[in-house]
Amino acid sequence: MPHTLSEVESRNALAAEPSIALVDAVLASDPDGAVAAAAGLGYPVVAKLCGDAIAHKSERGLVRLGIGDDDELRVAVGELLAAGRPEDGVSGVLIAPAVAGRRELIAGLATDPAFGHTVLLGVGGVLAEAIADIAARVVPITEVDAAEMIEQLDSQALLGAFRGEPAVDRASLVATLVGLSRFAEAHPEVVSVDLNPLIVADGRPIAVDALVEIDDTDPGRSPDASAAPTGPRHDAAAFRALFDPAGVVVAGASTHPGKFGFVSLHNLITSGYRGRIGATNREGARVLGIDTVPSVAELEPGSADLVFVCTPKAAVPGVLRDAAAIGVRAAFLASAGYGESGEDGRAEQAALVELCDELGLLLIGPNGQGVVSTPSSLCAQIVAPYPPAGHVSVVSQSGNLVSSFLNWSCSTGVGIARAVSAGNAAATDVVDVLEFLAVDPATRVSLAYIEGLADGRHVARGLRSAAAAKPLVVLKGGATEGGARAAASHTGSLATDDATFDGLCRQVGITRASGAEDAFDAAATFATQPLPRGPSVAIVTTVGGWGVLAADAVTRHPDLELAVLPEDLRASLDELLPPRWSRNNPIDLAGGETRDTVPAVLELVAAHDDVDAVIFLGLGIQSNQARLLREGGFYPDHGTERIVAYHERQDARFAEAAAAISVSTGKPLLTATELAVAFPDNAGPAAVRASGRLCYPSAERAVAALGHLARRQRFLQRRGLDT
Repeated sequence: MPHTLSEVESRNALAAEPSIALVDAVLASDPDGAVAAAAGLGYPVVAKLCGDAIAHKSERGLVRLGIGDDDELRVAVGELLAAGRPEDGVSGVLIAPAVAGRRELIAGLATDPAFGHTVLLGVGGVLAEAIADIAARVVPITEVDAAEMIEQLDSQALLGAFRGEPAVDRASLVATLVGLSRFAEAHPEVVSVDLNPLIVADGRPIAVDALVEIDDTDPGRSPDASAAPTGPRHDAAAFRALFDPAGVVVAGASTHPGKFGFVSLHNLITSGYRGRIGATNREGARVLGIDTVPSVAELEPGSADLVFVCTPKAAVPGVLRDAAAIGVRAAFLASAGYGESGEDGRAEQAALVELCDELGLLLIGPNGQGVVSTPSSLCAQIVAPYPPAGHVSVVSQSGNLVSSFLNWSCSTGVGIARAVSAGNAAATDVVDVLEFLAVDPATRVSLAYIEGLADGRHVARGLRSAAAAKPLVVLKGGATEGGARAAASHTGSLATDDATFDGLCRQVGITRASGAEDAFDAAATFATQPLPRGPSVAIVTTVGGWGVLAADAVTRHPDLELAVLPEDLRASLDELLPPRWSRNNPIDLAGGETRDTVPAVLELVAAHDDVDAVIFLGLGIQSNQARLLREGGFYPDHGTERIVAYHERQDARFAEAAAAISVSTGKPLLTATELAVAFPDNAGPAAVRASGRLCYPSAERAVAALGHLARRQRFLQRRGLDT
């Protein structure tokens, strides 16, 4: 059973890690011993009753603060010893110097149910519960991780010079956090460590209280992410059978257009899939021009790599055995009623996993929506849509999130490479798929929706390897208590502490999205824009108000900076723009956007060494007026035809120039306008889509997406991984 060590035992245990700064203390057995200890430590001192069963001293009044002389100390020690109970196992009174400091922090270790040991840092004292400012990282952590934990705290003002006290010695705090990580690795029996408070004295954080909780009944119990990796659970050949099959068989094809067996076969055929297509139907009916057979066993051996199962549950085991017998390597199970439906369903699901392991089948699902792979023109799913081809790959525990991301792909023109819903993830979870996508040449960026994180070691190792290979955007459901309950009822999944998961994302370079739109924007941006070399952003705008709002968004963003226009760039812009231009950043063209001005300005700004990224606002305004002219009763007379064509040609040219300049300079150049959603056929946004890039519907969303790129680049730079 877990039990808490006494403060003396806790201090002795932590003494093995000298980088954990603990205030000096002496255990005295009587008043005379306490006075002798105080003579060495120096007044004022603190006295605390210690015992094997005393964990929370303050609540029982077993602490005396600010003791200033021998007489006062003798009285205090006598009172404390008299307050001890037989069951306390009193060992004496701990005497320590009183540490003066106006700022308190909390640091320690916790054991997350999924990820194991986690290092924690937060603001302490009376503010701890009120503001809940905390950072967490999964063990093991590096000095870079620890420094980023400190930077993550919102209360940065408390860490700088404060009310006459020096700034917090961050190097000492980093050493404490890394020391806690080493302590956890060396002592798997530790459940938690509480250094509370860490008082900042003369800038140096020092722990005045320390408690260690252990569980030595099962030293191997901790599922730390630091444990030895087990390697990918599925081989790449099985995933190639899923995403690039030479043949597909739909088991349970139906003549009824409302059935999964009809819809999935229909989508497979109409997406243009070029491989062999087979189907089964109990009556052997002809479905959508396909001659079906009653059983998969009747299909030619080697004719299919993937089986898409739409049969009732009772028929599924037989379908899987027959599929394996003809050489199928992967099975997608759309059928529901398994782990999400209760205890009996979970038992049936477990039996399904065991069968697939026996047969050597990669099982996706059950309760899944489908799989899409544009390199193979494959759309084997029970819902729409089929997206344009591209380089974003999607994997999700929720089928409807897959649909949402694919719908945005269709509307924005930013294409998809692979997409799959993991359903109940009985045998193959989101992380398994991400590990394949990390080595998939068709994928530039992976986009995942995750709810449950039961196997912390597997999740941490898989996410770490996936994020190291290429950008990985994660949207996590169950981030709140209410969301966690909803996730459990949705897929039967286990949610973990959100602060721990957030810390893991920061630690391994995952881009964590705040919502579904943010997730798609981030993935689309990673897939189509280069990373910035730094945080400096210039805003080029033909619309004043949006320029101001964009500047606000950049200034607020922790990973971006509003560029200060250098004098040489300002002078060059003076030659292109009318005297009324803003002469500042945002670069407001003030109506000076002539035929050649916008491309020239974008080129000048993006090419300058002091600018790392550009946001271009105001595209499509003239084409929006052209729309009114085109739709009015005077078109094409009165010269309207000529001016409509001119405006639309200009906006298209500006969009094309933005994409070309981004490529030539190797810098991100993001275009934003509400016309992307208000009038998506506007020549400006339409030309952005034609270039394969995302036209952001607002400046704020462009800034948020750019911030994700900047954070990724900063992560790589700090770890020496940017090439």
